[in-house]
Amino acid sequence: MTTTTERFTLRQKITMMVNRYELRELTADGSEGPLLAFAQQKRMAFKEQVTFYADESRTQPLFGFKARKRIDLASGYDVTDADGKPIGEFRKDFGASLLRSTWHLQTPDGLVAVGQERSTGVAIARRIISMVGELPIFLRFHFDFTAPDGQIILTSERQRSLRDRYELTVPVLENGWQLDWRVAAAMAVALDALQGR
Repeated sequence: MTTTTERFTLRQKITMMVNRYELRELTADGSEGPLLAFAQQKRMAFKEQVTFYADESRTQPLFGFKARKRIDLASGYDVTDADGKPIGEFRKDFGASLLRSTWHLQTPDGLVAVGQERSTGVAIARRIISMVGELPIFLRFHFDFTAPDGQIILTSERQRSLRDRYELTVPVLENGWQLDWRVAAAMAVALDALQGR
């Protein structure tokens, strides 16, 4: 376990057939460190699967997530390490997401957390605007994931930029526990890729 809050930046690169993501650690002064993981998601896939690699050559897989079912909006997603060992899982709560997008996150060590859009007003505005067309750059949305005792285990905050860019914060809880950064990265990519951001 680490003893300090971890912070990352996730940048999306859009190409014709795939979405690409770069994950970097944020240093104490707020600058971006070297590449930690590179992910790629195929658009219009029958079964969602995203693999994170050590670099853009995609020769060394690090971890990933995969839908349990094909074309099922209520499907759960399993997060696994490079050897296929489970390190987390998540699913969207479609009932609660009618107002604010809501996700459920679990890890094998017993964590259960719920993540929601931070602002109800922004969530409603985002839904109205998306009926007309693309979301404007100024409309930023953030997610907070909390444990049952109210402690925040993960935040994802969209930054002002031409392309999707998010800052992730993974704090250390009062008992010293901290969410695995790989699960945090998988969840952050899902928040972008699986919701048509």
